[in-house]
Amino acid sequence: MIINEFFHEREDGVKLYRTYSDAGMMIQQEQTGAVYSEAVDVENSGYTYVETDTPIESDDITDSEALNILLGRDAT
Repeated sequence: MIINEFFHEREDGVKLYRTYSDAGMMIQQEQTGAVYSEAVDVENSGYTYVETDTPIESDDITDSEALNILLGRDAT
């Protein structure tokens, strides 16, 4: 099932929402066809996602490390 949840509020007040599959599958953005392990979009972006049949492959970095990179945060 696709999960969409509040993720973070930026310093400028923009709210970010995280979308992912609770079954560990890749998700596909319906508007572009792009496939992701998870997506982070601004509130009311209008993007919608569907779950694919492709399992997420493990990465060399942790989810927390990846999110810190995306948000430009220091990992310490």
